[in-house]
Amino acid sequence: MSNSADSPGSGSTGSGPVRRPRFRPVRILTAAVFALAGLIFFTSFDTAKGTDIRTDDSMLKLSDLIHDRSRKNKDLDESNAALRRGLESLARSDGGDQAQERRLAALEKDAGTDPLTGSAVTVTLNDAPPDATAKLPGYPPPQPDYLVIHQQDLQAVVNALWQGGARGIKVMDQRLISTSAVRCVGNTLILQGRVYSPPYKITAVGDPGRLKQALADSKAIQTYMVYVNVYGLGWNVTDDGTKTLPGYTGTLDLHYATPAA
Repeated sequence: MSNSADSPGSGSTGSGPVRRPRFRPVRILTAAVFALAGLIFFTSFDTAKGTDIRTDDSMLKLSDLIHDRSRKNKDLDESNAALRRGLESLARSDGGDQAQERRLAALEKDAGTDPLTGSAVTVTLNDAPPDATAKLPGYPPPQPDYLVIHQQDLQAVVNALWQGGARGIKVMDQRLISTSAVRCVGNTLILQGRVYSPPYKITAVGDPGRLKQALADSKAIQTYMVYVNVYGLGWNVTDDGTKTLPGYTGTLDLHYATPAA
């Protein structure tokens, strides 16, 4: 029985069976890659809407927002201080109880809302130069964290000045009170809703000798002085003679947490 009609090679010249095309996964994969690249390009174009995403000025930088809020907080503090002075003037002109007025004046002095005049010492801290190197043998090359002022450095100075009997302290242009918190984010200081950059100045009113001795005795400041001597962090202590610290102008409202029900 002949199989010429059913054989794979029927209709051929008799040289053998016809070769069928092979399935090649590489071709399918290549096509998929090109399709995915096209989709990514279209999505990026649609997101950018024809603008340069990196240089689009309409995107508000977080740092700009922080500094804008800092300026607004300063304006609000000044407005609050003016209103407080107006209320105090009205209270005095009202002819109220003199004993109560004296008690209120004493409380304001203790709270730091009144200006304070006396002998002062100012401590200035600053970042090291960006190209700083180890000035003494045996120390490793500086890391970025070695070259900037940290929160604990500012806190160490403030704590030492209180320990030295400071009657009042000003950080930058703000008076510290019992609820003040010195906090740093990156290499910027955030104090009572306002933002500051180095150099940082801390001024204390009190006995200059006791204040400077307390700075020298502080263990935390002694550690800081190692970085001053090795990597060039800024440190300067000056006698300012008689200075007047401003009264605190911010809100005196207390904010506290409450336990969940």
